[in-house]
Amino acid sequence: MRGWIRQGIIRCTTLGVRRAAGQLLRELRLQRVSRLGRRRAKRYALARDLRLHIGCGTNRKPGWVNIDLLEPCELQLDLREDMPFKDEVAAMVYAEHFLEHLLHPIDSMHFLRECLRVLKPGGVIRIVVPDSEWPLRAYVSNDDEYFRMAREKWHVRSDCRTRLDHVNLHFREGGHHLYAYDYETLADVLSTAGFTDIGKDEYDPGLDTAERRVGSLYVVARRPDCTP
Repeated sequence: MRGWIRQGIIRCTTLGVRRAAGQLLRELRLQRVSRLGRRRAKRYALARDLRLHIGCGTNRKPGWVNIDLLEPCELQLDLREDMPFKDEVAAMVYAEHFLEHLLHPIDSMHFLRECLRVLKPGGVIRIVVPDSEWPLRAYVSNDDEYFRMAREKWHVRSDCRTRLDHVNLHFREGGHHLYAYDYETLADVLSTAGFTDIGKDEYDPGLDTAERRVGSLYVVARRPDCTP
């Protein structure tokens, strides 16, 4: 019976309509999960000096509020929406390989301004993203070392056969990457959101994932200190 229903749907709809319907169903599921997470966030109503780990995946950090949408963690939240925290309650926000998954500028700027809102004056944000300058330079300069590393370490997909295949995978990641950043772009985005003291940083073994050390861009910034 289910096979007949499926075949009937296929006959009566276009591929685009089926894809749009699938996306709508996914968004409805995410809405349900995020609403539950927002209710759970009430436990932090009186908290101060929170450390928010955004997009934690399976890499949960002790002593942090680990936040993701799809993974089991303290809070499952859709971070395209407002954060369920009061103003100036966080000492630090950390996001590793998360920002590139947000649509820019609509969702990315909203997220960064929410980070600014919840951070205390002088609070720190640490953003880690794929370094998009590296593959572009490698492609233009015929840097075989980058593509050798890409083949051996990161992109083992059988459809990555050419250098441009690897560049496309870096920028698109199967449709999951929605924007690319180099330092100039990320610094400008953070400045536009209201952050100051923006600068590159080094890999921090106490925070950052070792497997992402090669090929990542590390940037830190602060919420301005509003005290006189």
